[in-house]
Amino acid sequence: MSTRCMKGTSTEPGIAEETAHAAGPGPITAEHRELLDQVLDKWSLLILDRLCERPRRFNELRRAIPVVTQKSLTAALRRLERNGMVERVVVSSRPVAVEYRIAPLGKTLQGLIEALLRWSTDNMADVERARARFDGERDGEV
Repeated sequence: MSTRCMKGTSTEPGIAEETAHAAGPGPITAEHRELLDQVLDKWSLLILDRLCERPRRFNELRRAIPVVTQKSLTAALRRLERNGMVERVVVSSRPVAVEYRIAPLGKTLQGLIEALLRWSTDNMADVERARARFDGERDGEV
């Protein structure tokens, strides 16, 4: 039995016994880690968030995310495109331009990203207290 995400620990009658999620996703594999690393890194989350608003050209994305470097933005867009999250569309104009759009597969992440952002907003104070407690304990160590 998987010990991941265990619920309940009581063995008293009428109280839930320790059980794993029914019909869960299974073990976290190397493929899962690789994909999640590539689509949930700090730049990819920001890029997907901006592209969910509307399609954008490269420099427009750079202005929308001013802390990202050109090199990091290029690498993140390529990873997202390779994984089917973003589409790169050549716009027929003079001069020829490239526009990035959220792909249908990328749109499926929108609710999950919003849930993560909501969770982080709701729990930020608890996380900051835990960090301060941890750092305070470490400062006392030699």
